[in-house]
Amino acid sequence: MKKASILMIVGPLFLLGLYAFPLWNIMLGAPQYPEPLGMNIHIDGIRDVNEFDLQNIDGLNHYIGMRKLPKPEEMWEFSTFPIIIGGMVFLGVLIGLLGYFKKVSYAWFIGWFVVMSILGVLGMYDFNAWMVDYGTNLDPNAIMKLSNPDGTPMSYKPPLFGHAKMLNFDVTSLPSTGAWMMFTGMMLILAAFFMGWKTTKKSKTL
Repeated sequence: MKKASILMIVGPLFLLGLYAFPLWNIMLGAPQYPEPLGMNIHIDGIRDVNEFDLQNIDGLNHYIGMRKLPKPEEMWEFSTFPIIIGGMVFLGVLIGLLGYFKKVSYAWFIGWFVVMSILGVLGMYDFNAWMVDYGTNLDPNAIMKLSNPDGTPMSYKPPLFGHAKMLNFDVTSLPSTGAWMMFTGMMLILAAFFMGWKTTKKSKTL
């Protein structure tokens, strides 16, 4: 159980990478931009991949009626997510320590994993909902008004995951370093649960 508890202590610490590295990355490539434009989605705001990328993206969006990219103070998520991540790291390490001193069972490990998974799904749902609103709620007085073949207004929602063609832009949306660190930490916690279950089962048969 001690080895499983050590994994439970180490796993949540990987989530601290979200404070330093981006969670998600969206890149926009087009013939007129030899260097693709990009934005990194952090838990506390949106930042340039290269200098002036956000400024250039906002400039392009203005022509088709999209709003400017939000500043951290304009979205409650950017002030709430860092608190939630910090709380889950603290809770995970605490559970690991209590497990190490045999105060809680390995079942608490999977409990933390389930809660974190639910929070992750809710976060992705919220992120996708923002992108839908951002790409479809357009200014009716935009300089350029483009329509689909059926006459409906064109949507500019970036893909949540993968690649999409938007006008002459190739848009790619993928997890970034912070997301992979979080995934690694959660896999360690899943391993801690199975290790604790196996150890407990073995001790009962002796």
